[in-house]
Amino acid sequence: MESINIFGVRIDNISMDDAVKVLEDYLKGDRLNTIYTPNTEIVMKAKEDENIRGIINSGDLVTPDGIGLIYGSRIRKKPLKERVTGFDLSINLLEMANENGYSLFLLGGKDGVAKKAGENIKKDYPNIRIVGHHHGYFEGSHRGVYDSQEERTIIHSINKVEPDIIFVGLGFPGQEIWIYNNRDRLRSKVIIGNGGTLDILAGNMKRAPEIFQRLGLEWFYRLLREPSRIKRQIALPKFILSVLFTKDVVD
Repeated sequence: MESINIFGVRIDNISMDDAVKVLEDYLKGDRLNTIYTPNTEIVMKAKEDENIRGIINSGDLVTPDGIGLIYGSRIRKKPLKERVTGFDLSINLLEMANENGYSLFLLGGKDGVAKKAGENIKKDYPNIRIVGHHHGYFEGSHRGVYDSQEERTIIHSINKVEPDIIFVGLGFPGQEIWIYNNRDRLRSKVIIGNGGTLDILAGNMKRAPEIFQRLGLEWFYRLLREPSRIKRQIALPKFILSVLFTKDVVD
């Protein structure tokens, strides 16, 4: 699979159609495949954190979630095909699961979010087997506590039902850390860190209107709704400036 590196972070140069074909192959296989979907903010943090950078680079599939990554790759004449978001990948996984009767485990969010997300998924995708759910507020490696009794219990409950797909919504970098530290202990085929996807599926949060999505302005829509995100959103102009004025930033 062709990929580029942005600030040392591997990004697979893949379209959504290509990604769907990769996911189909993963789901027909017999081992766990990890999926990370870094945006511009995540790449900027991974640039400064070797551990996070290594975790993301270890993924079986690493897709460009942020529009800034698309712009940056074009500026440096190594264009990524298109933006492939964690949410859209997750929806494609749900569609595949519905078509083939795959099973799904939901991990993350506040108490009740994963359960509600599962109920809503079942309404829209009746052929999916929702085999379990658990909130994200437990002592685990995403909180710096590795192999706690609580974490072992959750992993045991996941392995008992052997889900084809696991959604992990623990936020960045918690979900990436949790997936990386437990990937060798989980019996599944696809695991994806998908941030706020569970909240959207549960109906607690709305995705940006389609016009904002098409223009790559979801970040601006979220900023309008949540002005407190301004500190986080500064990552985008910082990223573009770094791409413009730093040599060998994309290779």
